Amino acid sequence: MPVNADGLPETAVPAPPPGLVTVGRYDEGPGYAVNRPQGADSWLFTWTTGGHGLLTQGAAGARAEAGDLVVLGPGVRHRYTIRPGARHWRFWWAHCQARPSWTAWLSPYAVGDGMYVVAPVPAALHDRIATVFARMLSDARWPGSEAGPPNSSASASPSLSSSASSAAPHSSGGPIAVAHGTAARELALCSLEEIVLLASAAARPLPERPGVDTRVSRAEALIAADPAAPHTVRSLAEGVALSPSRFAHLFTEQLGRSPMRALREARLSHAARLLEATDLPVERVAVASGFASPFHFNRVFRERHGTPPGAYRTLCRRGSAESGPPIGLAAGPGR
Repeated sequence: MPVNADGLPETAVPAPPPGLVTVGRYDEGPGYAVNRPQGADSWLFTWTTGGHGLLTQGAAGARAEAGDLVVLGPGVRHRYTIRPGARHWRFWWAHCQARPSWTAWLSPYAVGDGMYVVAPVPAALHDRIATVFARMLSDARWPGSEAGPPNSSASASPSLSSSASSAAPHSSGGPIAVAHGTAARELALCSLEEIVLLASAAARPLPERPGVDTRVSRAEALIAADPAAPHTVRSLAEGVALSPSRFAHLFTEQLGRSPMRALREARLSHAARLLEATDLPVERVAVASGFASPFHFNRVFRERHGTPPGAYRTLCRRGSAESGPPIGLAAGPGR
């Protein structure tokens, strides 16, 4: 959606100084607009929680709705406002210098002129990201006392931080904070880093594989993310919006194994990693990998890896300084 911000009638609003970490939360009504013909020296991150916003940066533009993270890089003219016809725009925002690692996370969402639109972020993450913003606000206010940062729930109160108001991009009565101390700045940046990582990782679609339906790929990802979860054909089918019968047929047809066979292999692989990397008793490894019966776990693990779990661990540790993994590692299916 190309948008040109030249010739805007609003008075230019200064951005916070580039060395500061500034965070706030606004709920704006019709008429709200911020115009910066020269852009800002810092990055601007906006996370919409309700209503509708409109942001332009150079010739690029984005409509912001609940669950959209829109990021404006420095040095390009920009403007942001409530979308015409909308009743309000409720959003968190933060001005700061972005950490170098964030650029790689944001680059798949670049829309031009230093604007990044990270959307759609899955609804399951919306509350968590809003909570992290509240924590960022809390951490930014911390003076470094022994008591630690204030409770993040208290930070979400509507009172305005008087020490921050002069550096805020717009004062609308929402909570605002500026991180003055080193610890406060770093903690606030850590919270923002969590937000950028969560949003950018979750919004990115799964890579397409020729001949594999995206719903099958999504089900594979659900299994891989938590193989110990009580997955069933029905729960996996619901997760990808298919009927159980259609899902089971499609999964088996395209991957050459049933969903439950894929789940068992994922659990066995997870168990192998736990045996390699931890000292958990075999019974706890079984439970942590989704096996209700240690006896069943021992049997299928031996079938899969050619050795019982305890012996597998011993062989892994004995061979780690020599020739690598035990023979059974490379022999089983799915490896």
